[in-house]
Amino acid sequence: MRNIYLLLLLLISAAAYAQGPRVLIVTAHPDDETMFPVTVFKITRELKGSADLALITDASGGYNGLVASSYYGLNLVDSATGRKHLPLIRKKELMASGEVMGIGNFFFLDQLDDYYNRDEKPYLQGKNWDIAYVEKKLDYILANGQYDFIFCLVPHEGQHAHHKTASISAIRAAQRYKGSKKPVVLGGQSQSKSYNFRFAGLAGYPETDVLKTAPVFEFDRSYGFGEDKKHSYMIVADWVKAAHKSQSGDMNQAMHRGDLEVFWYFAVNGEAGLATTKALFEAVNSSGYSKK
Repeated sequence: MRNIYLLLLLLISAAAYAQGPRVLIVTAHPDDETMFPVTVFKITRELKGSADLALITDASGGYNGLVASSYYGLNLVDSATGRKHLPLIRKKELMASGEVMGIGNFFFLDQLDDYYNRDEKPYLQGKNWDIAYVEKKLDYILANGQYDFIFCLVPHEGQHAHHKTASISAIRAAQRYKGSKKPVVLGGQSQSKSYNFRFAGLAGYPETDVLKTAPVFEFDRSYGFGEDKKHSYMIVADWVKAAHKSQSGDMNQAMHRGDLEVFWYFAVNGEAGLATTKALFEAVNSSGYSKK
């Protein structure tokens, strides 16, 4: 009996050790996750980790589905039609995208996807969104999720106000987290291999400052492998983008573009999270069909 008990303890310990990284993605809109889908895919499918996604807006914006209008039988370039039908359509599309990436849970915070602009202040100040509710929900999600990492979009000056607000809210939620191990927050986006984009932080928001000693972490989703090197992880990104049919204009321009998924390490993480992050991207780059 004692031997059986010891064996069970060993099995439980081994299972806990073998568990892959746990990631929470925080984005403003369905389709924002198309910036780094392969990294998530590799975490869930190859590293045996897990990923959840918190969507801040109600997905009622984004009227650029000209071809999608025929697919859905609705005029998806009309704002009134979009406001009525897009929330359900886009959430279903997000869940289809999430099926590819291996998303386990979706959290919908349903703040108004009002209009495109770059001024994040009315959202963070609670004028355009119920920011207190957003903060409460994110705190609850983090308290129950025991995440190792949070992925959000890079909150640079040229970003949509919704993107910046979602990312800043994610960073602040990690700062408030009272658990024994704070999740590491990374800001990501897709880039071409020739990119010269640099990010040090968003002016006026010191929590977005990047740790100067940290490298920029990358995964090249375009490298070829297999027979005649005709395979690449770019297909995963295309599967995810194709799920967002209502955004046929934006996705048409995005298909099979962006060779790299690039992540910046925020200074609020401190030096302590660097080793964990380096280990994550070493695993991501060496798992599955790695470069030889």
